[in-house]
Amino acid sequence: MMEPMDQAVQLIGAVLILAAFVLAQLRRLATDSVVYLALNAVGAAFLAVVAVLGRDLGFTLLETTWTVVSTAGLVRCLKRRPVRGS
Repeated sequence: MMEPMDQAVQLIGAVLILAAFVLAQLRRLATDSVVYLALNAVGAAFLAVVAVLGRDLGFTLLETTWTVVSTAGLVRCLKRRPVRGS
């Protein structure tokens, strides 16, 4: 049985990922934007932690990959941004 905190972390992670997806589908967020990638990276990281703690291998693979890919995209996106004041 899941603990209430596990469920809360899962819900937060899922809401972050779904918010990014819905906003992208509504054309409110570009899929290569900092906000979109950050929502995906953080949401997937939350879900990956729950998957690891629950020893759910398939879910761990999915969410860890999602976290790594989103984080790599976020890093690329941040490197492209101009530095303020220069």
